[in-house]
Amino acid sequence: MVALYILIPVLFGAVSALVWARRTDHRLVEYISKPFSTLLVIAIALLALGQPGVMPAYTWVIALGLLLSLGGDVSLMLRTNRWFLIGLVLFLLAHVAYSVAFSMRSGFQPADWIVALVLLAIGAAIYAYLRPGLGRMRGPVLMYLAVILFMVSRGVSTLFGSAFSPTQAWLIAAGAVLFMLSDLLLAINRFRRPFKAEAYGLYLYYAGQLLIALSTWPWR
Repeated sequence: MVALYILIPVLFGAVSALVWARRTDHRLVEYISKPFSTLLVIAIALLALGQPGVMPAYTWVIALGLLLSLGGDVSLMLRTNRWFLIGLVLFLLAHVAYSVAFSMRSGFQPADWIVALVLLAIGAAIYAYLRPGLGRMRGPVLMYLAVILFMVSRGVSTLFGSAFSPTQAWLIAAGAVLFMLSDLLLAINRFRRPFKAEAYGLYLYYAGQLLIALSTWPWR
C-alpha cells in the first residue's frame, strides 16, 4: 500500500509533464513521459498481486489491457494515419481485455439492458457528430465506438453485482467512463474541431486507467 503513496504522485507529475509537452509540442518530453506514465499504471496494477485477497486472474487480464494501451499510446505519438489506425486497434483490444476482466467475475445483470440503451443513445449521438469528418475512418471508428461502449457497459454492470466490493465496482465504473470521455475529446480534436485544450484530456485518460488499475487491489 505504501507504494501507492509514491507511485500516484509520480504519475501525476509525469502526466503533467506530458500535458505540457503536448501543449508546447515538445516531442522529446512527450516520447519519454507518455510511455513512462503508462508503465507506472501497469506497475500499480501488478503490485496488487502481492496483496492478500487479490484476484490474480482479474489482475493479469487488466495488466494485459494496460500493456495493449501502452502500445496504443506509443502508436498515437507518431501522429500519422497509419499509426493512428494501429493505435486504434491496440486500444480496441485493450477494451476487449477490460470487458473480459469485468465480466469474468460479475457476469450480466438485469439492469444491464437499461445501461445498454442509455449508452446506445449516447453512442449514436457521438457518431452522428463525428461522422462528417471521418472520411475513410468511418468503419474503424464505428467499430471502436461500439467496443468502448460495450466496455463501459460492462464496467457499470459491476455496480449491480456482488463479485466486486463496492469500492472496486465504483473504481471500475468511474475508470471506464473517464476512459470513454478522454477518447471522445481525442476524436473531436482529430475529426471535427482541433483545439489546444485537448491535451488536458490526458488527465481524464490516465485517471481512468489509474482507477481501473486500482480496482485490482483488494479494497472493501
